[in-house]
Parts: sequence; C-alpha cells; structure tokens
Amino acid sequence: MEADRVIVLDFGGQYAHLIARRVRQLKVYSEIMPATTASSALKKAKGLILSGGPSSVYEKNAPKYNKKIFDLGVPVLGLCYGQQLMAQHLGGAVKSGKTKEYGIAQVKKEAESALTEGLEEKEQVWMSHGDTVERLPAGFERIGSTFDCENAAIQNISKKLFGLQFHPEVTHTPHGMKIIENFVLKICRANPQWSMKEYAEHKSKDIRGKVGKKKVFLFASGGVDSSVALALLQKALPAQQLFALHVDTGFMRKNESEQVEGSFKRLGVKNFKVLDASEEFFDALKGVIDPEQKRKIIGTKFVDVMQAELKKIGMEGKEWLLAQGTIYPDRIETAATKHASKIKTHHNRAPIIEQLEKKGKVIEPLNELYKDEVRELGQKLGLPDEIVKRQPFPGPGLAIRVLCSNGKGNVDKKAENVLKEIANDFGYRARILPVKAVGVQGDARSYKNVCLLEGKLNWKKLEECSTRITNSVKEVNRVVYLVLPEKVSEIKLMKAHLTKERVHKLQEADAIAMQHIWKKGLYDEIWQFPVVLLPLDIDGRGETIVLRPVFSLEAMTAKFAEIDGAIVMEIANHILKIDGIGTVMYDVTHKPPATIEWE
Repeated sequence: MEADRVIVLDFGGQYAHLIARRVRQLKVYSEIMPATTASSALKKAKGLILSGGPSSVYEKNAPKYNKKIFDLGVPVLGLCYGQQLMAQHLGGAVKSGKTKEYGIAQVKKEAESALTEGLEEKEQVWMSHGDTVERLPAGFERIGSTFDCENAAIQNISKKLFGLQFHPEVTHTPHGMKIIENFVLKICRANPQWSMKEYAEHKSKDIRGKVGKKKVFLFASGGVDSSVALALLQKALPAQQLFALHVDTGFMRKNESEQVEGSFKRLGVKNFKVLDASEEFFDALKGVIDPEQKRKIIGTKFVDVMQAELKKIGMEGKEWLLAQGTIYPDRIETAATKHASKIKTHHNRAPIIEQLEKKGKVIEPLNELYKDEVRELGQKLGLPDEIVKRQPFPGPGLAIRVLCSNGKGNVDKKAENVLKEIANDFGYRARILPVKAVGVQGDARSYKNVCLLEGKLNWKKLEECSTRITNSVKEVNRVVYLVLPEKVSEIKLMKAHLTKERVHKLQEADAIAMQHIWKKGLYDEIWQFPVVLLPLDIDGRGETIVLRPVFSLEAMTAKFAEIDGAIVMEIANHILKIDGIGTVMYDVTHKPPATIEWE
C-alpha cells in the first residue's frame, strides 16, 4: 500500500524543504516538486503546500506554476508567497506593503478555523515579507491579522483552501507545528508512516546504486554534516572504496585539527588523512576583501587540494566521486533550487563543484536534510554525542568570520538620522558602522551596513529596537550592541586583509567564548556561536570582536541568544586581554533579516 503524502510545491526562497521537514516530523511522507508539476502527478497527494519565495506575484518574471492546482479537489495551504499567489490567481489583489515585516509579529484570531484550532486568540508568529494580500478573492474570509498585515490568515472552507502570510514552519512561530498538524492530519487526513530509519536504509541503497565500484573521496571537516555523511557512506560501502581527508586550511578553531583526528581514529575510519594546506589557502586569499570571492576561492582551492591528493593515491580519471556533507540550507542559500535567491556561496557549492556535479561526479547523501535531521540520523548510525551535538562550523572556517577592508566605507547620514530617532525611542544611542554584512530579507540576499546601539543592556528593548530599525531603515540589515567599552567616540575603518595574525586573534577570542559557554552549561542550549573580527578601530584601542550566539533548530531562521549579562561581561573582559583587541560588541539581530554568519 502506497504511503500517504503531502506535496510541497517549491516557489524558491528558503522554506520548501523546511516545510517538508515539518510534515516529516508528523511521520507523514512529504515530497517537494516544482510549482509547474503536472496535475496527474499531484492527484494522489492528500494535500498541497505552496512555499514562500523571493519573488512578487505581480512581476513579469514571477515563477510559473500549474494553474490547475486549486481545482484538484485536495486541500491547499499557501504560505507567504503561496498565499499571495492563491489570492491573486483566484481574483484577489496583492500589493507592496507599506511596512515590510521581518521578524516577530502578533497574529490576532479574527474567525474560527480548522487550521488554527487549539491556538490562542493572539499568537506570536514569524514574518518575512514585503508584499501583502490587499483584497480577498470571492468565497474567502479573514481568520487572522497583525498590526501591519490585515489579511495575515485567510480561508475558503468549502474548497479547503487556506493561506498564511506568516511562516508556521519556522522555530520562532512557537505554535506553528500545531497549524501544520491541523492541516496535515485533520484537514488532509494523512496517515503517519515515515521514519528516519527508513531514510537511512533508502539512502544506503541509493548510495550503492550511484557509486557502484567507483572510489569515493570525502572532505571530513569533523563537523556534524561531514561526519554523518562519512558514517552513512561507511554503512553503505566497503572500506576500500572510501577515502576521507581532513584539510587544515589555517582557518580552523584553536587546536581543532588535532581534535578532529582523534575523533575519527576513535570511529575506526581506515583511509583517513590530515593535510596541512594552510600556506596554500593563505596565499590564495592574499589581498581578497569581497566575501563572495573569498568563498569561491576557498571552494576552488579545496578541489585543487583534492585533485592533488587523488593523484597521489591513484584515483584520477572516471573512477572516483566527490562526496560532500552538503545539507539543504546550503543549497537554498546558494540558489541551487529554481527561483531561490543567492544569499552566499558555500565552499561546497562553488562553481567548480557545480561543474563536477553536472558531470555526475558529486554525491551528497544529506542534501535533503536539515541540521536537526542530520543529528537524528547520526544518532541512528551510532555516532557519539561529541560529534552529533557539535555546534555548526562553516566549511570556510574563520576565513569568513574575519572581515576584510580596503579602508574605505560610506555611511548614509540620512538613514543614520532616521535610526537615531528610532533608537532614542528605546533609550539607546545609535550610529551606522562603516562595515557591511550579508543578510536575508524577503528570502533575497542583502549586503548592507550595520547599526551600533549604545546604552543599558536590556534584551527585550534591544530586540524591539533592532527589529524596528531593520524593518524601517532599508540601508541596514544588522544591529549590534556595544558591550565594552561603555561608550565610543571615534570609529576608524582599518585597511585589513586575511592574515595569520588576524586569524590568531579570532582563534583566541573564539576559544574564550567556547570555554565560557561550556563552563556555564550553555553549549547545548545555544545552536551556534560565531565570533567575528571586524576591521574597526574604536578610539585607538584596536580591532573589534562581535559575539553572535543564536538559538535555532534548522538554521533557516534564528533568534539572537539572550545570554545572562554577567556572563557576557565576563567573556568580553577576557577577550579584551587579547593583544590588538579593543572593543567587544554583541549581535542583536534575528535571521531574517541577518544571516547567522556575517559573510
């Protein structure tokens, strides 16, 4: 008997696979298909979910879709872009919103609905949109609204069509899973049958079929993704077909390569080697400032190192495949799916990797999964907690946490005046810093300036102020709070490149932050804790460190972590003892509008 399934139609953006993940959490099989999928392939579905996306429905180049999806007689749930598409297609109207909502909002219940059954009259939700449904189609009613979005939730009961402007699938819509559960189990009446054990067996069989007698070469960073990928490959393949290489790029955390080597030896990996290629990577990145160029160079250099190593062990030609621990957020942020907006180039999605992929030489056994699923799979495969519970660390390492500059940076004074007024409402002083960071707003990449707030530490006020600024000032996508010193006068953007000296500063600061959260019992609570080095000299004291701890489950959305103020001060005071560091700041921006990493 074929398992019940709910199909997610992908309109790009970051959310299709996260929606599918939420459906799988209900033990219901979910499948992602293009928005243009023919009706014949959709009729057996118990229901359809239309994903969010970075486009506007009224644009000429808006994603194409099967215009019969609302006539199939199955329940349909449109989320964000999916809601707007549903409204426009059925005769409603969509317009650009007066206020762009990125972050937390409060939805008020306007009418009863099977979709929102069991929820309170007011619920916290997560918004990420610029457009909004202005006029409802015939037969629809409003079932929820926010202060800035009148039609935040809509329904047509007779046709079982539902639309939400917010994202129930993300962690920061606390009761979003209840909404998805209502749709999948009660409205669609799908039968729960899916499991991670079945996924592991299916993937092992899939790996054996794709690999055949070829050799498989894996870059093993020691992080969760590459370690679980290695364990899955070990389960599927004979030992003689699998080779793992850990490359010390020079951008690792303090003593990291030694720790990785010890972990893999304990796992019993036979064909494993550690290679120190730090000089090659530093030479390749000499003088490079642009974050995208950094990532592309690192991705290319990894392949150069791989090919040299393949030559040494006699694995050249057609008899090898490159295995990677790529997970789904990596693919989304690099626009690997149709209509997705490129946020940044991951080192394992560099152009040369994509060329190898087109030739059928890349295998990515985890590319449908999110981090929490990867951890679950790792546990099923018997990996120890020291690997499975490790915080995420980017493949390019500290190279993308050391911001570089040519010493030239502009500040928009008009925008600065606006954010100063906003900050003043919350009791903070504000200014725009002459550095830029990568962000994600409305599912699209942004590269904008950073706002600095000074004043008394109050997480609630900082969160509200940060959200107001990034929603209202389009020139800013990230907000930081000044920890130490308490006040600043002159801020100088330094001319600074990627050097061993700067990486060493960051390694020391990172080690201090990690040691403190271990000591305070916060390591498992915090999803990820990037520590960033900025080429900003504050009042002649030296460079600036930014602390960026976040709470998340799947990395598609994240909330800045509110660590006890005494612990933050303790970390900052220790970091200021590092030679050449003069200031410590704290990133108080959610994702969106900021990405977790700065580059």
